[in-house]
Amino acid sequence: MSAQLDEKVLIREFNEDRDIEAVEKFEKNCETGSRKGVSIFTNMMGDPMCRIRLYPTHIMLIAELLENRELVGAVRGCIKHVGTDNGGTHVKIGCILGLRVSPKHRRKGIGLKLVKSIEGWAIRNGAQYICIATEESNFISTNLFVHKCNFVKLSSLVILVQPIKYHAQDPSLNVRIEKLSVEQAISLYKGRLGSKAFFPNDMEAILNEKLSLGSWVSFLKEDDWVGLHNKEDNDFPSRAPSSWAILSIWKTCEAYKLQIRRQHPFKCFHATLSHAGAKIFPCMKTTTCDLLHRPFGFLFLYGVHGEGQRLGELIKSLWWFAYSLAGNVKDCKVIVTELAVCDPVREHVPQGPSMSCINDLWYFKKVNGPSDDNDRWKMTQLFVDPRDF
Repeated sequence: MSAQLDEKVLIREFNEDRDIEAVEKFEKNCETGSRKGVSIFTNMMGDPMCRIRLYPTHIMLIAELLENRELVGAVRGCIKHVGTDNGGTHVKIGCILGLRVSPKHRRKGIGLKLVKSIEGWAIRNGAQYICIATEESNFISTNLFVHKCNFVKLSSLVILVQPIKYHAQDPSLNVRIEKLSVEQAISLYKGRLGSKAFFPNDMEAILNEKLSLGSWVSFLKEDDWVGLHNKEDNDFPSRAPSSWAILSIWKTCEAYKLQIRRQHPFKCFHATLSHAGAKIFPCMKTTTCDLLHRPFGFLFLYGVHGEGQRLGELIKSLWWFAYSLAGNVKDCKVIVTELAVCDPVREHVPQGPSMSCINDLWYFKKVNGPSDDNDRWKMTQLFVDPRDF
């Protein structure tokens, strides 16, 4: 089968100068329609590499038929250094993103060939592990990764989605919310989350990126956070009050947007897409009439963390603060976060009739180094990189 496929399909690196038009056509061909006559797709605004471009080491591979040069598959990959939540250990991982195969060419081994090709690239670039995420309900992807590529389950996560359509609740009157400088956010994150699983070594690059709207902390007005207003006080994290919380906000809608197309009248829909679209739309409990006319985006809340007995009140205040902020961002229709199922923060995110969730699974496998150290990963809490979403 592999030899026959090699004679029919070529895997090569995406060429920005000549492949843009073919990739756009391919992406539209991969739109997934629902039984109610609705299809959704990702509008990458002319940049097929928008999800990986922010990583120093990245690649996009495409699969094309040798007989007519038709593009029938694509996959993206990147390399990053992250923590493992085990004694400050950091490792180099390769991440597989956006695996897609043209509908009429699926179940022919093209997806497997793309995965193997991106694995080889990651190994050549020094990756010790390779990771990939997929929805829990995507049995086809699970079969490919687990049974054909030998990945194992690393963690279960939940994606929480809040449509921006109602008046936001006001933060608690007992809570103060302050914006941190980039330097303060870096100091606080590294001090409290620096060794957590998947915490990126290049946190400075994330927080300094133009897509980052900033980082905010919340704490009780009755408490005093000594040094918070002194931008040069590098020790302020050590003087945090007994209860506090933090989150950062990523303006995803400036990197890519989502779009819905309607073919027939409808009341609801369910669709699947290879990345953020698949994660957001199946869990939105809302009509889509106001989303049909133009591409729209979302804000991604990341680095959500906190401590103390009043953590719930502080997380809820930050959530509604982000909700209000999103209402003022052009084309933003939802806010999203992703947390480990066992993350203690999860239970404090506001739950209501408009809040929805979907289960996500992260898989990984060891590709370099001793084969007996997979137990070094601890997944009570993990950091979801906004560049991956």
